[in-house]
Amino acid sequence: MNDKLLAGLNPEQLSAVTWPAKSALVLAGAGSGKTRVLTTRIAWLLSTGQASPAGVLAVTFTNKAAREMQTRLAAMIPVNVKAMWIGTFHGLCNRLLRIHYRDAGLPQTFQILDSGEQQSAIKRLLKALDVSDEKFPPKAVQQFINGNKEAGVRAHAIPAPMNPYEAKLIELYAAYDAQCNREGVADFAELLLRSYELLSRNEALAAHYRERFRHVLVDEFQDTNRLQYAWLKLLAGTDNALFAVGDDDQSIYAFRGAEVGNMHALLRDYGISAPIRLEQNYRSAGTILDAANALIEHNDGRLGKQLWTDAGSGDPIRVFEGFSDGEEAQFIVDEVKSLVRDGWNLSDMAVLYRSNAQSRILEHVLVQAGVAYRIYGGLRFFERQEIKHALAYLRLAINPDDDNALLRVINVPSRGIGARTVENLQTASRERGISLWQAACGAGTGRTGGKVAEFVLLVEKLRARCEHLSLAEKISLVVDDSGLRAMYEADRKEGEERLANLDELVNAALGFMPHEPELAVVEFLTQASLEAGDHQADASEDALQLMTVHASKGLEFDAVFIGGLEEGLFPHENSFSDSKGLQEERRLMYVAITRARKRLYFSSAQSRMLHGQSRYPIRSRFVDEVPAELLQHLSATVKTAAPRRAAWQDEPAPAFVRNNSLAGWRIGQALSHSKFGSGVVISAEGAGDDVRLQINFAEHGIKWLDLRYAADKLTPA
Repeated sequence: MNDKLLAGLNPEQLSAVTWPAKSALVLAGAGSGKTRVLTTRIAWLLSTGQASPAGVLAVTFTNKAAREMQTRLAAMIPVNVKAMWIGTFHGLCNRLLRIHYRDAGLPQTFQILDSGEQQSAIKRLLKALDVSDEKFPPKAVQQFINGNKEAGVRAHAIPAPMNPYEAKLIELYAAYDAQCNREGVADFAELLLRSYELLSRNEALAAHYRERFRHVLVDEFQDTNRLQYAWLKLLAGTDNALFAVGDDDQSIYAFRGAEVGNMHALLRDYGISAPIRLEQNYRSAGTILDAANALIEHNDGRLGKQLWTDAGSGDPIRVFEGFSDGEEAQFIVDEVKSLVRDGWNLSDMAVLYRSNAQSRILEHVLVQAGVAYRIYGGLRFFERQEIKHALAYLRLAINPDDDNALLRVINVPSRGIGARTVENLQTASRERGISLWQAACGAGTGRTGGKVAEFVLLVEKLRARCEHLSLAEKISLVVDDSGLRAMYEADRKEGEERLANLDELVNAALGFMPHEPELAVVEFLTQASLEAGDHQADASEDALQLMTVHASKGLEFDAVFIGGLEEGLFPHENSFSDSKGLQEERRLMYVAITRARKRLYFSSAQSRMLHGQSRYPIRSRFVDEVPAELLQHLSATVKTAAPRRAAWQDEPAPAFVRNNSLAGWRIGQALSHSKFGSGVVISAEGAGDDVRLQINFAEHGIKWLDLRYAADKLTPA
């Protein structure tokens, strides 16, 4: 039986599986078989009699991972896996609290609030306390509460507030906790915090579980936060075996509170002399692994490992640099179609990007090319909440009698117009045979009626101001003046991504070329509806996978395209001022690279629309951190910027090329300066011997250089 369990394990995997009954850190590289090791470790402990099914606690980060572990374990040994303590942090904490609800101060039938229900509870609280939900948006309050809970901090333990706003948030946190206790409910963050508090203040109970769970095993340990690690230490104590599997090079969730430093803390706290390293990769070709290894070596403070494979080197990494983001998207789609002609399946290919907003132009080119695709873990661009909100305001600006648009945004952002008020408007509309807008214009002047009147005034101002603006200017105006931008700026969790999508909507409008200019808004809205209505491929259909790099973790594909590899986009500009942030961006790139099995592509654009403006970024440092001998550069036709046509047009934009030779240089050309480093030519002036170049340098920003004095300092990149 044991020989069968251990069959096929490599020496490092075997060492991890058969490790003595003491704590260990298994440093499991991408594609090194960590799930197999963790599951086989449990099976080994049970089959050798070192542990009983009731004496093992295994923690995963997703329910899917927990189910996979249970399925594999059941196939290995005859055991009732459903009775074992295998699950997520939240699931296991819920189980613990159900058993000890009295000690935890909870009713036996306590209910769990999901994220939406928690927001609703906060809205009720704000209303009961007569607190403005404009000044204190429910989502912002929710994030404040959950952030402190996940750090293990109750309201009374938060340090003295810096300002009255923070003081009010602390007060709301305490009131929210009191409300939840009265109602007998607990949110997700509460499960872990309440469970930790239960064990930390009840030593007899903690000792009971330490005696029971002699083996505590943890998957994806690099993603644990401080409170999760503290909870694990309470259960493991000092004598039990805490067996953690993770990869510090794949720690990419700092924004969720993940502490990559927990891996170093584990080595220190449990006297582990060195981690067990799983470095043999069973997923990717050698060239891909060499690229990942070279890239991640630029990070410091790593525990260190070198991925390798005996499967051969495989193809070089293909690098494409287009003139524009549209050309980059077209290259990706053309290459996907070429691979399909060669017999590759669409579902075995993925396009990864740093920001969700990058999907818009890709989606359009895919639709135009008739290539089936699916957004993994997300929505198509025109199905996203913030886009629908903005377009609803745009619809009202040209036709206030659009009932669907009005219903969508009459209380977005929140302006105190409740469901009862909307029902009254609908009743008036139905009885009098008028639109909701007309009913709203005739609403009363009471407290609720006043809120409706304010909304009517807002829409009338939007209509008046939009009258003589361009399409892009109209969209920018409705995003700003409707309050959408301010609402998402206050959202610390998802706001940045939603704002990026709204900026991309403006980009789409800038490039849109209507057939009838006077009907630009109508044509734009029509095209948006058509694309939103053209549903993405279902799960059973062979389709190209589009996703953010974060969403790709844990997945693998035969061919992977990593798009937008430009400074400021990937790595993201927010990381430039923080070395830790830049190192996390590099780990994110490492994750992206190691998703590929056979073929890997890097792509970028020399010009890109960002925040409604043309940008001329330079290529990402991450491309340059991969050894040149691993790369195959694909030629791109470099053109000067044309009036930006939308990728929505029926016919392809004609090539717009002019002679832009400037003393041997051209607009969009990459170069290097002996003092300022790498850069891109973004503009020029003068002629003959009197030429000045405007260059965007990665480290020193934009500078004008006179070629009479600077020519000998410049070399092509």
